[in-house]
Formats: sequence, C-alpha cells, structure tokens
Amino acid sequence: MNIQLTGHHLEITPAIREYTTSKFSKIKRHFDNVMDVTVILSVEKLVQKAEATVHISGKNVFVECQDENLYAAIDALVDKLDRQVMKHKGKLSARRHDETNGGAEEE
Repeated sequence: MNIQLTGHHLEITPAIREYTTSKFSKIKRHFDNVMDVTVILSVEKLVQKAEATVHISGKNVFVECQDENLYAAIDALVDKLDRQVMKHKGKLSARRHDETNGGAEEE
C-alpha cells in the first residue's frame, strides 16, 4: 500500500507522518486489495481538514473530515474510511456468493 501525504498550508512533520501511516495500517488489516492512498491535510483558519482518496481494485473511495484538532480529524477520517472499505468488501463477497449460488439454482 502506497501512502502519499500532502499538506496545504501545513508542514508535514515526521510525527504527523508516523501517526497517519500507523492509522492507515488499520485499513490494510481489514482489506488487502488497497493499492494507493492519497491523503491531503490542510489548515484553514481554525479548521483542520483531512481528506483521503483510496484506490481499491475497481473503485475509488473519497472521504473528508474536519475538526479543530488535526489528530482528531485524522482519527475520524480513518474511521469513516474503514466503514467505507468494509462496506465495499461486503459487497464484493456478496457478489461472489451470489455468483456461486446463482449457477447452482439454475440447474
């Protein structure tokens, strides 16, 4: 899994980079087909914003979160992204299950 981390009006420190990559390992643990992750962290006055685009085989998932604290925004982002990836994984497994059962029912 390749993680590209970008900052707008924000310098990406080693601590932020380490925190973000450790949080994204949670998504890799649940779904192995994650190819690329693009994360953009930005600051606009009092709002810290984190957004991510995850390239999964066959689909792109986009999520964004805002908070007063950047670390809280990253946590919320990973939680939302985890739910989206698990939802996609469930759809894929349901589709595979339908294909295997669908052929048996027609015979």
